[in-house]
Amino acid sequence: MSIKKSIFWTITLSVLIFSSCAKNNNKEAATLLIHGGTIYTVDSVQTIVEAVATKDSKILFAGSLSEAEAYKTEQTKVIDLQGKTMTPGLIEGHGHFMGLGYNELNLDLMNTTSYQEIVDAVAQAVKKAQPGEWITGRGWHQSKWTEMPEITVDGFQTHGLLSAVSPDNPVYLSHASGHAGFANAKAMEIAGIQVMGKEGIDGLEVTGGEVMRDDLGQPTGIFNERAQSLIRKHIPETTPEKDAKAFELAVAACHRNGITGFHDAGIGQETISLFEKMKSEGKMSIRLYAMLTGWDKELLTKWYAQGPMVDADHLFTIRSVKLNCDGALGSRGAWLLEEYTDRPGHFGHETLPMEFVKESALNGLKHGFQVCSHAIGDRANKEILDRYEAAFTELPDLTNDHRYRIEHAQHLHPDDIPRFAELGVIPAMQAVHMSSDRSWAIDRLGEKRIKEGAYMWQALLKTGIPIVNGTDVPVEPLNPIASFYASVSRKTLKGLPEGGYEPEQKMTREQALRSYTLDAAYGAFEEDIKGSITPGKLADFTIYNQDLMTVAENKILDTKVTMTIFNGEVVYEKGE
Repeated sequence: MSIKKSIFWTITLSVLIFSSCAKNNNKEAATLLIHGGTIYTVDSVQTIVEAVATKDSKILFAGSLSEAEAYKTEQTKVIDLQGKTMTPGLIEGHGHFMGLGYNELNLDLMNTTSYQEIVDAVAQAVKKAQPGEWITGRGWHQSKWTEMPEITVDGFQTHGLLSAVSPDNPVYLSHASGHAGFANAKAMEIAGIQVMGKEGIDGLEVTGGEVMRDDLGQPTGIFNERAQSLIRKHIPETTPEKDAKAFELAVAACHRNGITGFHDAGIGQETISLFEKMKSEGKMSIRLYAMLTGWDKELLTKWYAQGPMVDADHLFTIRSVKLNCDGALGSRGAWLLEEYTDRPGHFGHETLPMEFVKESALNGLKHGFQVCSHAIGDRANKEILDRYEAAFTELPDLTNDHRYRIEHAQHLHPDDIPRFAELGVIPAMQAVHMSSDRSWAIDRLGEKRIKEGAYMWQALLKTGIPIVNGTDVPVEPLNPIASFYASVSRKTLKGLPEGGYEPEQKMTREQALRSYTLDAAYGAFEEDIKGSITPGKLADFTIYNQDLMTVAENKILDTKVTMTIFNGEVVYEKGE
């Protein structure tokens, strides 16, 4: 070889090596590479990709495997999906985080099918409890029982059987909805209620609530809506140790269910302090978007003065207020325009004065807080929309991107459906409620109101407003697959009825997935940092055993979360 040729090839080789090195050096090294299955991004640019590369807590790349491998080094952890499916990390759009944790510590009555099962569960708890120790639980729902007790008052059980098995232990069992509770004689005795004469009990009427009584005027043990405070104020406060345990159990439950973000629908100062402590101790492997409880006016005043807290770490953010404006259909507390079909003359309860909703809507605009109002009945929804609109009209210069919400929006008057989009109000609706409630909700509302205004998902989506999905845990189990199935099938979890209830209101699978990811992120002003698998966003992912976007409808409920990735790290793997 001539000297000239030798020099040429030496230079060429050097250039190639240099170019290659330069190319590699320009690529950031991925800490995690995921491939080998179907990856749904919920990103409009590329909806399905072959591979995702992440660096620490952020997404580096989403696209083809060949391009993704350019980010791979010897230190990169590789996850082969082996045919499984991945989506953005799921977001619980409306739940009660500590309620989730405490549900795992206290009596879980979610799956009880009769009054007798409740009595049996309490009898077992009594055997383990000390005399005088409170027994608490949650999850019973009389409308879901397969059989009713012999004695009922206004569709609810009475305390006789419960009191007989727990004579020395006060018992308080919250309804699944949280909008009613069931107390035994001992609990009512402590509250000074059971021993009262009829006149004394007459004096216990609570605005926005009801102490249910029998034909003789004696309490049945059912305390509806705000009347629950008559019992609850006597239940001993929890301990810091128990709170911490409940928090950790809630985090673990979220991870098992593929949940990486959680909208906590109403917390007070004690819970705020607990969350801050958990974050400082490095135990907050969940993204909490918290709503301040509207019951505590001093708390609201304090936060209005200091303004929202948007966490730079994207772990614990407070920038919204939760108002509880009516009850639930199950307890007949939802506030209706027309009387209950199965309880003539009863319209439910306005649990919060509408003047306060208007005041809160104005304060939210002035101080930068989103307002999220609980409304299930059609009157509650209408009244809240009216108050929001009045506030927007009064302060038009502050209404840009307010993203006010109505939580549940379960039953709407047809005239109010287009108002959500017109006013920019987001409906946060838990599809699984339709699955659980629709079969008996028709008894409360009648066929006409059910068909024209209940669980109106597609009608709302067609107006252009997004829907935030969720479960309302612990009202329902924290199971996003069940809510996804309800969203696209309009059936009970037993697959009934054929074709689904009001099938024209079904979501598409794409809409249902968005409602649990990108649209849920939008409902918390967080669509720029999460909700889709997009470079630059947070590396939160949920992995499933099968493709929930294509599997036959009757197989959707067989879908299991096999892995949850939070901040670029595996926090749950099925089987571990």
